Amino acid sequence: MREEAAKKAKRRKIIVQGSVIVGIVAVLAIVGGFIFAGVNAANNVANPKNMQSGGILLTASDKAVTTPAIAKGAEPTPTKQTLDGKTAHIQIWLDYQCPYCNQFETTNSDQMKQWMADGQATLEIHPVAILDSSTNKKYSTRAAAAASCVANYQPDKFFDINSALFANQPDEQTGSGLTNAEMLKLFKDKGVSSQKVTDCVNDQRFAKFVTNRTASAVSDPQLRGANGFGTPTVFVNGQRYSGGFTDATTFASFVGTAVKDAGASGSVTFPTPTPKK
Repeated sequence: MREEAAKKAKRRKIIVQGSVIVGIVAVLAIVGGFIFAGVNAANNVANPKNMQSGGILLTASDKAVTTPAIAKGAEPTPTKQTLDGKTAHIQIWLDYQCPYCNQFETTNSDQMKQWMADGQATLEIHPVAILDSSTNKKYSTRAAAAASCVANYQPDKFFDINSALFANQPDEQTGSGLTNAEMLKLFKDKGVSSQKVTDCVNDQRFAKFVTNRTASAVSDPQLRGANGFGTPTVFVNGQRYSGGFTDATTFASFVGTAVKDAGASGSVTFPTPTPKK
């Protein structure tokens, strides 16, 4: 009887241990599934064409540099520009709900357009979203994602769309944000009208792209100022502009100095790629 009882106890121990092992394996499988799903989802983010650097590069107000989309799971490729002693490579990180961005745009848009027409500047625009709120119904993200749709389908119209969004910027404190229909109306008035763009805007196809690019900008020490990352963040030939947003003469003077300081040989790549660990 004692031997039989000992055998039963041993069998129960084996069964319990086996059940625990099976349970652990099942939990690990579930956790692994979630991790795989998360990584797979991150790798399947829809990225717009013509924004391989995270922004769209313009050589004229009606001419964008075409590029493939950022590959799924990859990081943006910073733009490499040749230094020739006369060209200003202007890069702007902006939020379509940001009033200071609006001031900078209103003040400097015409002269940047002229500089590009004269072959004296390129302009790279990086839409980000740091001013989302429940009041504006996440307008920063919605507007940046909508602009990214234009970059994807009609990149040569991006400069005009960028200006139109600022010209119709909702009030930061009281505005509810433009609806998708209102943004599409602005786009149509500027010559951007297609079913593909409409579907892209309504689906918010590039919202996650904007979220990812915003997180990257906020965490990049090269873009952070004394008080962290804010918009507009402006660089010219790799030098940060720290002047006022409402004085075109001050910005023009800075641009001239930045071009001179950068020299006429070599190249500039900004932000510099993060070293791989």
